[in-house]
Amino acid sequence: MEWNRLISEERLGDKKLSSQASRSIFVQDHDRIIFSAPFRRLANKTQVQPLYEHDHVHHRLIHSIEVSSVGRSLAMRIGQWLVEQKLLNSGEEHNLANIVQAASVAHDIGNPPFGHSGEDAMGAWFAEQFAAGRGLAAEVEQDLRPEFTAFEGNAQGFRILTRLEMRRNDGGMRLSKATLGAFMKYPVTAKTRAAVKAAGAATYVGLKKFGVFSSEEALFEDVATTLGLPEEHIGEQKWWRRHPLVFVVEAADDICYNIVDIEDAFTTGELSYKEVVDILVRAAKPRDASAGDRSQAEHVAMLRAMAIGEAINNCVEAFKAHHQEIMAGTFSGALTEVCEMGPIFEDMRKLSSDHIFTARRKTELEISGRRIINNVMSGILPVFEDLAAVDWHAERLGSRSQQLVRALDLDLRNLSTPAEALHSLADYTSGMTDRYALRISKMLSGH
Repeated sequence: MEWNRLISEERLGDKKLSSQASRSIFVQDHDRIIFSAPFRRLANKTQVQPLYEHDHVHHRLIHSIEVSSVGRSLAMRIGQWLVEQKLLNSGEEHNLANIVQAASVAHDIGNPPFGHSGEDAMGAWFAEQFAAGRGLAAEVEQDLRPEFTAFEGNAQGFRILTRLEMRRNDGGMRLSKATLGAFMKYPVTAKTRAAVKAAGAATYVGLKKFGVFSSEEALFEDVATTLGLPEEHIGEQKWWRRHPLVFVVEAADDICYNIVDIEDAFTTGELSYKEVVDILVRAAKPRDASAGDRSQAEHVAMLRAMAIGEAINNCVEAFKAHHQEIMAGTFSGALTEVCEMGPIFEDMRKLSSDHIFTARRKTELEISGRRIINNVMSGILPVFEDLAAVDWHAERLGSRSQQLVRALDLDLRNLSTPAEALHSLADYTSGMTDRYALRISKMLSGH
């Protein structure tokens, strides 16, 4: 791969727009994302800790802003090194930083309510529909069904950015292809990933999940072709190697959720002061680890900030060490795993797994969230079934369905197949905030 192609300013769906002296294409990308409705809704979506019980824990929007800050710092440092190595022109380090900032702020934009358990709940609901073999679900092609049963927030995010938001079905937000490339963690459809797995070749990190729905595959192919991402084939199907900046966005996410989840767990009482300080001191390597005259919360916050700084240093060095593999498309790890702090990050993940992800409050959220999502999707499905019955003419819907469309402000434009209808249902459900999902669930169930 070549850096001059990887940082292309060309926009998806709009080749005319160019950078301004005061505002680059990539800064415009960032601004389009943060002013969008899907981004605003992240303020009321669970990160890890259940919302509303404590004012000081992270939600998805704050997490996304923090990831973009760390990602910008990582990319700026890496960009400066690339300039020193004469792999980038002087000044282009700022482009790298702005691309990663934009991709990072968007990285969770497709996540449904109730955290990752919301993804599982949506996938399980779709699986039940396909198993029942009735209505719209029975008419969806077999090879498209994994897009629904393993519902993936990353693929939903790409769909929002490139199809749903702003210019619907005409490039979406029309972001730069560089930003879209840096966003795409898993450059493969569910159908192709299944074929690669069946062939026993799914060892590459970009194949861990699928990251693009079949409905948007052509859009990503456009992005990948412009950027020069290496293309792989399995029969007549194709997938791509990751954009190098994906590893930077992923590292920023890993740094934030590992370290900040630990701080949140102290705030909520799931980890003791000593447990949190011990792991953060190992990560931060401070010259003086004592609290001094700080409160416990202030001490933890100071160590958290220092730990993030140390993690940035480590991941920059890891990117340098693996740059050749990354550019060849053969690197298949994570910067937080291969860096010097890798064992500490692993201990953080274990601490979270043992004490945070199994906490009673989080488990209660997951149980109630699953029921809420089931209520919402089961309550809205009849509208799409009715729409199919009237040959996709929304104006011919029955009075009950029309009432639901008005009450829920459902968008029924451009639907003509069962798969499109189920994607539209997923668009609506995954776009909900935790609060709104609860309200709609109550309305649909009558209590």
